[in-house]
Amino acid sequence: MKSMEKIVSLAKRRGFLFQSSEIYGGVQGFWDYGPLGVELKRNLKEAWWHDMITSHNELITNTGAPSTFEMVGLDSTIIMHPQVWKCSGHYDLFHDHMVDCRESKRRYRFDQVRGRWVEFQDKKIFVSTLADVEHELDEVRRRGMKFFRLRNKNADQLSIGDDSLTIDKLDSTEQVLAPDAKTLNTLTEPREFNLMFKTTLGALGGEENTTFLRPETAQGIFVNFKNVLDSSRVRAPFGIGQVGKSFRNEITPRNFTFRSREFEQMEIEFFCHPDQSSDWYKFWRDRRLAWYTKLGLSSESLIMREHETEELAHYSIGTADIEYAFPFLPEGEYGELEGIAHRGDFDLRSHMEGKLDPNTPKGQRMEVELGEDGKPKYRGSGKDLAYRDEITNEKFIPHVIEPSAGADRAALAFLCEAFTEDEAPDDKGNLQTRTVMKLHPRLAPVKAAVFPLVKKDGMPEMAKEIYGELKEKFTTFYDEKGAVGRRYRRQDEAGTPFCITVDTDSLKDQTVTIRDRDSLEQWRVKIADVSQELQSRINQ
Repeated sequence: MKSMEKIVSLAKRRGFLFQSSEIYGGVQGFWDYGPLGVELKRNLKEAWWHDMITSHNELITNTGAPSTFEMVGLDSTIIMHPQVWKCSGHYDLFHDHMVDCRESKRRYRFDQVRGRWVEFQDKKIFVSTLADVEHELDEVRRRGMKFFRLRNKNADQLSIGDDSLTIDKLDSTEQVLAPDAKTLNTLTEPREFNLMFKTTLGALGGEENTTFLRPETAQGIFVNFKNVLDSSRVRAPFGIGQVGKSFRNEITPRNFTFRSREFEQMEIEFFCHPDQSSDWYKFWRDRRLAWYTKLGLSSESLIMREHETEELAHYSIGTADIEYAFPFLPEGEYGELEGIAHRGDFDLRSHMEGKLDPNTPKGQRMEVELGEDGKPKYRGSGKDLAYRDEITNEKFIPHVIEPSAGADRAALAFLCEAFTEDEAPDDKGNLQTRTVMKLHPRLAPVKAAVFPLVKKDGMPEMAKEIYGELKEKFTTFYDEKGAVGRRYRRQDEAGTPFCITVDTDSLKDQTVTIRDRDSLEQWRVKIADVSQELQSRINQ
């Protein structure tokens, strides 16, 4: 299994990711992307936008859905009218349950503290750890032995349960040893914690001017549905895509960038006729899974998990998660990369009429929650957000399919997948362990590196000329420091798929050597053909 510790170390050493405000001790849940990281994330977002929004040309067959569809883009604001979050349900329903430890004074998300039952002689306790512990069983054994004051030679006297459980599955927390505690029964009762970040509009704004940083990009699309429809003249089925920042005041951000308080989403809201929504849900679910494998995630490390009925959000008719086997998770477990949700007509209807009563059974028509005066508690906009087909003249409220991906989680997954240790010959032909980031060329931060074999005889001048030409086409790096083998190793760790070396033969026949990062294959190419050669390989 890959080491998360090594991946995090490489990410910092090579400039993929840094802790935010690190010189001041850092801020938990916030991360900065370094020179390589910002290129990786930008390439990831551009690949998503290109493949999902601007260049799609799918023909859908053997379904009840139309064979063509349109896609457009949007960039909405991070701060919106407070009523948006009341009508969407976030104001009332966007909560996590948390528990506090009276001993350690630490706070945990209730469903992210897990552990096992441990028994010694006649006493049985539940030893808990945080969900991101790589070797849970070893940690439970260590803490159990420490609690019962056992030495290593007495380890076989400790009985540990086979099943790993989260504490929200327990009937009581009385016999729970909290993750950072030394005594039992230190956890408080779980309570709700709203995940939205509050802010105030205006320099002199009071409580009545409170609003929120958006917890998702989706609502910006829904409130602009009519604007896009009228200005773009798109015809259903069509999708609106958006890439942008969202903010969630997570109780316990953890696992590197997997759960952060500031993150970037890549979302599509796809509007279609209610009768065709099931077909479109299947289409987008399958297409999004294929996108990850096409860009290099192993199919063995990915699963598509359909939500059980009790898991579904209040608006959802059906949801499937694309999940990845991140190295920080226990073997056999997966973390969410993307959710594909069949949202029905909940969102558009919410912004027309008001917020859905959370007690309304799933699948039923929306009911407006009333206040004590008998009037809608949260008024919608009152705008007619129905769609009228100009050809058939049919009017309906579209159903929505939402593929919602995290750009940061996707970048982390591709980093984890790419991290490889193998053996390769050094400058003297001796095999050495090589660390290489096997990123897909479309995602690689640097596409090519150019080296002069030595810093003399006109080689640097020729190499710099090639570098200047290539840099106009894609991100290119120039390096003339150290032995060429060490330069190769630096580029391997950066994920650069191709290295170009100018040598003595280059001065004679105007050819250079191109070296492939993964196969280590080398071949000669005319200098005039280098750009075309690389572009064809990058776009494969």
